[in-house]
Amino acid sequence: MRHAIGWPIFFVLLFFGIGWVVQGNEFFMYKFFAPREEAVRRQTFEESKAYNDGMAQELSQMELDYVKGDKDQKAALRSVILHRIAGYDTSRLSPDLQGFVSGVRRDALMVTP
Repeated sequence: MRHAIGWPIFFVLLFFGIGWVVQGNEFFMYKFFAPREEAVRRQTFEESKAYNDGMAQELSQMELDYVKGDKDQKAALRSVILHRIAGYDTSRLSPDLQGFVSGVRRDALMVTP
């Protein structure tokens, strides 16, 4: 009778123990690989044509608004533009947009006390 109850309990505990080990292994594998996978995903996104074309279009529109704006509007747009391009590789932009970004950066240095 003791063996009839003992073996099923043993197998149930063994089954749960194996499940716990597998789950823990998945957690540690995820902890190791997830940041690397996300970094690759982010790099792929930043190198995509859609992202770079979108950035160029957005900066072109901001350039038009910047040229048309008054002093206060330019200050606000300057802040937005500098924030938007802070982590962006501006060498991917067309020469005219690179010049615009350089001008905005220069203007920001002149305005800052």
